[in-house]
Amino acid sequence: MKKVIFLLFILSMQAPQAQTIDHQIQQIRQAHNIPQLTYAVITQDSILSLGTSGTHKSTDTQSHASLVDYFHLGSNSKAITAFIAATLVQEGLISWNTTYFDLYPEAKKQANPAYYKATLADFLSHRAGVHAYTNGSERLALPSFTGTKQQQRTAFSQFVLTQDPIETKEPYFYSNAGYSIAASMLEKVTNKSWETLVQEVLGDELHLNYVIGWPNRNLEDQPWGHALSEGELTPVPPTFEYNLSLIEPAGDLSMTVFSYIKYIQLNLAGLAGANNVLSAALYRDLFSTKYPYALGWAVTKKDKHIQYEHAGSDGTFFSYCLIDTATHKAYILLANSGTPQAQEGVAQTLKVLRQHL
Repeated sequence: MKKVIFLLFILSMQAPQAQTIDHQIQQIRQAHNIPQLTYAVITQDSILSLGTSGTHKSTDTQSHASLVDYFHLGSNSKAITAFIAATLVQEGLISWNTTYFDLYPEAKKQANPAYYKATLADFLSHRAGVHAYTNGSERLALPSFTGTKQQQRTAFSQFVLTQDPIETKEPYFYSNAGYSIAASMLEKVTNKSWETLVQEVLGDELHLNYVIGWPNRNLEDQPWGHALSEGELTPVPPTFEYNLSLIEPAGDLSMTVFSYIKYIQLNLAGLAGANNVLSAALYRDLFSTKYPYALGWAVTKKDKHIQYEHAGSDGTFFSYCLIDTATHKAYILLANSGTPQAQEGVAQTLKVLRQHL
């Protein structure tokens, strides 16, 4: 109750400024054809600004935006999978230096030797050189995998590890498959599925509201994702055939803004040196192990200060989070459209928020 009262106090004290911000963001949302846009600016222990506007579906003006709506996080799920990995490192069940073949020695004979030394941290920081599997055509070309999701992920991981590695001059090569391989490692040391591990950490321990997959595929009266169809923004129904099960750990979680705020606040506190769900040392591992991509976070430098950011989209939603270590603030933006126009609108909204807050 105290937290709610504190939030209302902050919003009432900043009402004129909040109205100005809301008006500007409304204009941006409408100009960029985003049906619903939710935003938050937070510190580790407070919410400085919070708002939402629009409708769940572009063709339904009655489905008004709510702050308890769920949004698909896309690749912002990667940091959560890395966070879950950190909880298992903390328990001593696995280490960042554990290789895939430490856990699956039987798969080594068929694998490409280039991956023999690839570690959990390498897969989570996109440094193992595995293929991307970031578009549908790659996934359609895969052989058929059977069994439970966990068994299919194991088979997929071991198939990917037979392929020739990607050669690049860049510090890392972005890959959804690397997160499936990492999840397969977590599943092996716990004898639990990634889905079960998500529930244990996000649901049971942190009491966060989440679903796996699109909000409207799991719950009633929730935002629909939107994509372009013949040049027109179109709501995507929950029945649309789109299966991310093989790469769920890389990008298929949905959350409410309040739950995502709570998760990001844990990270803000950890970056400030606090021990909470994870030790401060493990937060340093998550954020500072690698540059320019850590474990689930892109690392950038602005005015000599480090920033951590990530965007996520499956083409129907768009999420973005920025952690600014100079101001100790985080900016969260969630949209139910994944078009380039929507992404530009999110970028403009971020500018407004950073100017005022």
